[in-house]
Amino acid sequence: MKLTEIKVKNPDSNYSIFIGFGILKILSRRINSLCPNAKKIGLVIDKKVPEKFVKNIKNQLKKYKIYVFKYTSNEKLKSFSNVNRLAEKCLDKNFTRSDIILALGGGIVGDFSAFTASVIKRGINFVNVPTTLLSQVDSSIGGKTGVNSKYGKNLIGSFYQPKLVVTDVELLKSLPKREMVCGYAEILKHSLIADSQFFRWLEINSEKIIEKRQLDYLIKAIKKSCNIKHYFISKDFKEKNIRMCLNFGHTFAHAIESKNKYSKKINHGEAVLIGMMLASKLSYIKKIISKKDLLRIINLYQKNKLNYKLEKFFKKKDYSQIIKFMHNDKKNDDKKINLVLLRKIGKTTEPGSFKMTIKEMNSNFSKII
Repeated sequence: MKLTEIKVKNPDSNYSIFIGFGILKILSRRINSLCPNAKKIGLVIDKKVPEKFVKNIKNQLKKYKIYVFKYTSNEKLKSFSNVNRLAEKCLDKNFTRSDIILALGGGIVGDFSAFTASVIKRGINFVNVPTTLLSQVDSSIGGKTGVNSKYGKNLIGSFYQPKLVVTDVELLKSLPKREMVCGYAEILKHSLIADSQFFRWLEINSEKIIEKRQLDYLIKAIKKSCNIKHYFISKDFKEKNIRMCLNFGHTFAHAIESKNKYSKKINHGEAVLIGMMLASKLSYIKKIISKKDLLRIINLYQKNKLNYKLEKFFKKKDYSQIIKFMHNDKKNDDKKINLVLLRKIGKTTEPGSFKMTIKEMNSNFSKII
């Protein structure tokens, strides 16, 4: 059992991310060490997680009183009403601050569980076992939790760190290809914003991640992504400046998801892929990135059959509504839309340095579709 550990350091807490194959067996020992006074564990599970993994975890944690909460994982789960229901169930079982909520699922279950943990008695222990490639490279790192509002995605939330993250790539075996592409979108984003050599590696090896799911390549991509995200978080924990670089493509993506009412028609990674392409094309139109770099990005998309066509999901009459959702993004601090664009592969514009009015975005939108 080869184990990789990434130590995440924050101003208010530190924790470890363990990455490997078949490593769920470390859970019991690590939890016992980190949460010695815990008696109860609320096991929050995505219904799609194969039962053998659920049984594995339950068998390991026999010394604790386990309460299982299973959910269908979609963005509608991330609501105040659902958080309240889970919190009330835990309070009914007399969970104390020493007890634990353990998330076994993708980013939606992780966000939902972490936010609930953050508000029960002003904070109980949270352990994350991400089961999708997307959650393993993105939402399980950084401590951002949240639920959605009718005004947009993740507009209500908190910063709350887990005690432990266990990333077992064995869990990826059962994922459909669409979910692998979803996670790959964030891996690609990390290369575009921070590491041109990593992007070059992806130009050569993406098929081994998406299609073939070769373990060594998956572990390397996950580890590299986690380290890149950790770099930005360590520099800017509360997302006031440089951490906003991680939102490359996401202002578009979150607006696309909001306009789509978080339906299964388009998932987060697909929206991010579209959003990054729109942001890359806008970077070129505004003469920030070279045509050569833009073509490399387009070629990588095409080589791996990654969809980036907005018109596949929306009609032209929908575009103005998407722009309105962009205007309501939580990263905006004035009346303009705040965007992170690319200077070159591996480097973005400074957060807050590029803004557009709704009128300006409307006039440019047709050029980047």
